[in-house]
Amino acid sequence: MEESKTDHKLIIYQLLPRLFGNTKTLNKTNGSIEENGVGKLNDINDKALQEIKKMGFTYVWYTGVIEHATMTDYSAFGIKADDPDIVKGRAGSPYAIKDYYDIDPDLAVDVKNRIGEYEALIKRTHSNGLKVLMDLVPNHVARTYASDVKPAGVRDFGQDDDKTQAFSAKNDFYYMPGQPFVVPSGYNPGGDEFESPLKDGKFDENPARATGNDVFSASPSINDWFETMKLNYGVDYMDHRRGHFDPVPPLWNKVYDILHYWSQKGVDGFRCDMVEMVPLEFWAWGIPKMKAEHPGIVFIGEAYDKGKYSDYILKGHFDYLYDKVGLYDTIRNLTRNEHNTTTWGINSVWNHDSKGIDEHMLRFMENHDEQRIASPDFAGNPWLAVPGMIVTATLNTGPVMIYFGQEVGEPGAGNEGFSGNDGRSSIFDYWGVPEHQKWINNGAFDGGKLSTDQKNLRGFYQTLLNAVHKNEALKNGEFYELMMANEHQPGFDTRMYIYLRYTNNQRILVITNFNREARKINVKLPDDLLYKLNINGKKQFTDLLSGGKFSTGDIKNGVEVTVGASGGLMLEF
Repeated sequence: MEESKTDHKLIIYQLLPRLFGNTKTLNKTNGSIEENGVGKLNDINDKALQEIKKMGFTYVWYTGVIEHATMTDYSAFGIKADDPDIVKGRAGSPYAIKDYYDIDPDLAVDVKNRIGEYEALIKRTHSNGLKVLMDLVPNHVARTYASDVKPAGVRDFGQDDDKTQAFSAKNDFYYMPGQPFVVPSGYNPGGDEFESPLKDGKFDENPARATGNDVFSASPSINDWFETMKLNYGVDYMDHRRGHFDPVPPLWNKVYDILHYWSQKGVDGFRCDMVEMVPLEFWAWGIPKMKAEHPGIVFIGEAYDKGKYSDYILKGHFDYLYDKVGLYDTIRNLTRNEHNTTTWGINSVWNHDSKGIDEHMLRFMENHDEQRIASPDFAGNPWLAVPGMIVTATLNTGPVMIYFGQEVGEPGAGNEGFSGNDGRSSIFDYWGVPEHQKWINNGAFDGGKLSTDQKNLRGFYQTLLNAVHKNEALKNGEFYELMMANEHQPGFDTRMYIYLRYTNNQRILVITNFNREARKINVKLPDDLLYKLNINGKKQFTDLLSGGKFSTGDIKNGVEVTVGASGGLMLEF
């Protein structure tokens, strides 16, 4: 019976190709592509993919592969140079897309064959038993958007717009008629060293278009997404956000065509950026249409409004949504030892925030938007994430995601340029990722330069993810929280989180300890659960993480365990 359930347990490795394969170590603030280097799609070779697969991953999310605005000049290849006054960082944000049908030339060994190199990567990923996710950035595009490789018959965004109308459901953009765009004052693109004839504090856009983060002004501030233009899905923001969805706005079909184009090349799913900024009606129309044409295609939404999660799942037909505001925030606070946080916060996530849709929540402790665990801004020590990662990966049957470098304790240190020293690996700048580079080991992808401690950390992730992948109780089993059953047990406190995952064939008792010191506790299973699962008498337990053994003479009396500081056990019995 267990086997027929949908497998929601995608195990996703997120990597930024621009950073992933880069072996240069100069790491100069605001460095050029020549100085700081860049990863290529071709770097992600069979060996790299085999190692990713061995870690237990089933999907790779290639972040930032679509052509985006950049300060690097590719005009020699017939690609129009972007104005640096509206580009963030020397490399540029992957979320300011300038051609939805093209691949970032930075990532190509042979620039003219950049699409071919991505197609080869998709095939290579599949042949190594992994599936491919890529970005869809539906809310906004670069101010320099123009497709030079779009298929015949495709109309560019804005190509048919009536620019005299501030809003029209037939327009792809929103306009400020009679007002030219003004670059935010105080922006110094690329830093003092960067020179370009286009770097003059001006950009010719008349009339100005609305900016990506819903700024309906010709002069966005430096803190706005000023490098992007908001796309118009038929919502009139100036008229109480009234929707004009019948007939279907032209933009809807244009975005659908883009999804179809990449799916035809073998892409298995899309991580969709800022989905709440796009009307639910578009997703409700577009996702079922895509699924009918490409069965099995996966849609993951970046979402932050807990009150709307079920709408995006049930009405919008997303497969999965980010669990940032619930589980990530709670686990982060526990990991940081914040004094006012308890593990009852984990209960409120599944019991309240995502009740009824919990298997649709994508869980993670790192991604490109968040700070690195090993950064002083988060935990400082990557090992402090052990209990949080166990919960993140095994709380439910939904997907789990790791960000490249997390598994070797990359701290995201240094001032990269636009990004600054903020505990993140920059998505705006050219940079090397030092701890991850030790695993790359000049392209051997064998961890040859990792310390013993880093090898052990990577080993923990590998053991955890493979356990999740291979054990049906974790992959698609039921969940039973054991907090109330143990809250009066000696040694218990609210920095521990305890639960059972089970199927008819397998039982795994998960005990996590967020305390900075070890805890000894006799863990009890309540009588109704023992009866329901028909468990009694003597029992032997094996920890799936360490291989350690525990036993009890009578399960009714519980099992006595010691859980290490910032540690956890996954006891199969």
